[in-house]
Amino acid sequence: MQTISRLAPAYGRPNHPPPGAQTIRLRASRYARGNLNPTDFAPSTRTITMDLDTQAQQLVERLAAKRQTLVLAESCTGGLVASTLATVPGVSAWLAGSLVVYQEASKMRWLGVAEDVLAEHTAVSAPVAHQMVSGALQMTPHADIAASVTGHLGPNAPQGFDGVVFIGVMRRGMAPKIEGVELSSKKRVGRQREAAGAVIEALARALESVSAERA
Repeated sequence: MQTISRLAPAYGRPNHPPPGAQTIRLRASRYARGNLNPTDFAPSTRTITMDLDTQAQQLVERLAAKRQTLVLAESCTGGLVASTLATVPGVSAWLAGSLVVYQEASKMRWLGVAEDVLAEHTAVSAPVAHQMVSGALQMTPHADIAASVTGHLGPNAPQGFDGVVFIGVMRRGMAPKIEGVELSSKKRVGRQREAAGAVIEALARALESVSAERA
């Protein structure tokens, strides 16, 4: 899995890297507060080596250690992140739930995603991931952290979007962080599992900054 190295001026439409550019696994390009500024990007190189079940186990342990309640907003993964976390005993203390919003109408009505944002940027974009994650946290006042995911898993994706997902993570009281990920799997089921793993990995990174005192 590799993360899109650039976000186009239209808030997250993927650009192809220039000739000779190196591919870096899981290179995160983020924007904050909805304002796209190339100087704000903070690329980092990470590789996911754990299987999905191990990732889920470790995330639940980290949620418990930091005493953080999680809510999810899932589109292309169809609830896979939540269902994987649900296999871990004791997760009910830390998983508030997941809003599975496959259709645009559900994104608008359940999470408050703006119709004009969907029309301008499409459902697979950084701004929609941004509004999904902030909407999920707003709709779940007892949650401390939220994650969202939206993407094209194929087939018949628009050119440049096949296997592309956008992930949002937001802690209460802080600005969302959004990253675009280009999945390496070719089949739809494999892409769903890879996207779910990327969401869990993004959440694990976000929890690293939660102070132990709050736990």
